[in-house]
Amino acid sequence: MKKEYQEYLNPSVINKVDNLFLRAKLVVEGFIIGMHKSPYHGFSVEFSEHRPYGFGDEIKYIDWKLWGKTDRFYIKQFEEETNLKCHIILDKSLSMEFGSDKLTKFEYSKSISAALSYLMIKQQDAVGLTTFDKKINTVIKPRSKVNHLNLLLKTMHNSSTGGETNISNLLHSLAESINKKGLVILISDLLDDEKKVMESLRHFRYKGHEIIVFHIVDPKEKNLDYNQNMNFIDLENDYNIIADSRLVKDKYNKAFREFSEFYKNECLRDKIDYNLISTSDSLDKTLLQYLIKRSQTSK
Repeated sequence: MKKEYQEYLNPSVINKVDNLFLRAKLVVEGFIIGMHKSPYHGFSVEFSEHRPYGFGDEIKYIDWKLWGKTDRFYIKQFEEETNLKCHIILDKSLSMEFGSDKLTKFEYSKSISAALSYLMIKQQDAVGLTTFDKKINTVIKPRSKVNHLNLLLKTMHNSSTGGETNISNLLHSLAESINKKGLVILISDLLDDEKKVMESLRHFRYKGHEIIVFHIVDPKEKNLDYNQNMNFIDLENDYNIIADSRLVKDKYNKAFREFSEFYKNECLRDKIDYNLISTSDSLDKTLLQYLIKRSQTSK
């Protein structure tokens, strides 16, 4: 059974599951099972709802039932005090429709968005969702109620790619509209002016938010290894060019490395968690990164 669950961390396997709730559940259960056998066993998926009683705390908030069991005083923490507010920002522009195999970047992104939402609700963290292309399409404010997950997953399921990319302007707008500090998770292929994108991410940092960037790429985008004439098409504006991939792949691969290294270095400088994610990568990579950031943020 454990092996069966962990197979669902394979993106090509989990993508065959049409029901997004079941897909998210299987991914999270497989991840949790793997956690118990990994070096990251110390990262618990259960976070305490209590803290030790301290000087200045009001006596009326002592959990007397817990005192009876432990002979120690603990304060029951309120949802506002314990829970993280997370905003998942999901890119649905046409470039996310690319997939060299059957799995597109957008389908992969929906899987990790669903799994992250499932895990957050399980931990009673509040999670919201924003989808965008050249404009903001959907904004669902963070909540931690169990039935809120249904709304998130239904919205993801009904979302499809469309429109050009306008990442930087939209992120600036969102940074201004999200007033309370929280965790922002951007899931995108980042195919826009990288300097402008970084400026907009810094806007979130200026407002006090923690940020995780999941840079989603197809394996063929990460390493162009075709050996034939190819018709390269820009999915967002239909511009195309025919070229012998054997003549351009070295320059392309160098350009991609510089592109991703720019994001990596700039994010590191601004204390933004940057993760280059291939659609062939196991899905637990994103969940682990969230838990690491969650444990740091809750301190």
